[in-house]
Amino acid sequence: MHVYPIAVAAVWGTGAGLVLPRAAHRLAVGAEQPWRIEGPEGQVYPAGVPGWLGPVRGTQWSAGRWYALLTAVLCAALAGRLGARPELAVWLLLVPLAVLLARIDLAVLRLPDVLTLPAAAGTAALLGVAATAPGHAGSWPRALLGGLALGLFYLVLHLVNPGGMGFGDVKLAPTAGLVLGWYGWDTLLAGTFTAFLLGAVTGLALLAARRADRGTPLPFGPFMLAGALAGVLLLP
Repeated sequence: MHVYPIAVAAVWGTGAGLVLPRAAHRLAVGAEQPWRIEGPEGQVYPAGVPGWLGPVRGTQWSAGRWYALLTAVLCAALAGRLGARPELAVWLLLVPLAVLLARIDLAVLRLPDVLTLPAAAGTAALLGVAATAPGHAGSWPRALLGGLALGLFYLVLHLVNPGGMGFGDVKLAPTAGLVLGWYGWDTLLAGTFTAFLLGAVTGLALLAARRADRGTPLPFGPFMLAGALAGVLLLP
């Protein structure tokens, strides 16, 4: 049991989760709309970092403790599975970003470029650094190929059926591919299959409960992120 990495990861996850609600509130807007500059009670956010990080009062986004709980649990689970491997630092940075992306996608069916594009570039660069450290358990060239392969796969799906696969999902795919490809092609396939399985089960459940019909859009970003997480946590 990797007690020390788990404790550090949980503390990191708690702190990171507590500062997510305001960013989620500001970014959860429709396409082509500017980021929110006002809070739910009319307060104007100051410019710079203080305006992006922290709780939001008087709204459903204010539950920073739930963000903190989720990010802490996910970070601790990754640390418990991987121990103090170099790539763990990359995953711990990605977890708060993944929670933020999932929350925004669930709210407004959108994955903002300001998050997805830096996530892909940053993950690729940080994994390159992790690959130089002793004790890592992956391959950087394979991660890059995995990111490219999954990005192309989602791009084809988008071109075939733009209404069923959004372009935001295409831009998130390279990050998921980098994470899964780091550990192997089997992990990439398993994580991708898990994402589609979760999406299908959720869609069928919503149909059965009459909470949706065949034309109801379903945010796929959370399933992609859950599939990537499952791929890492269920490593052989």
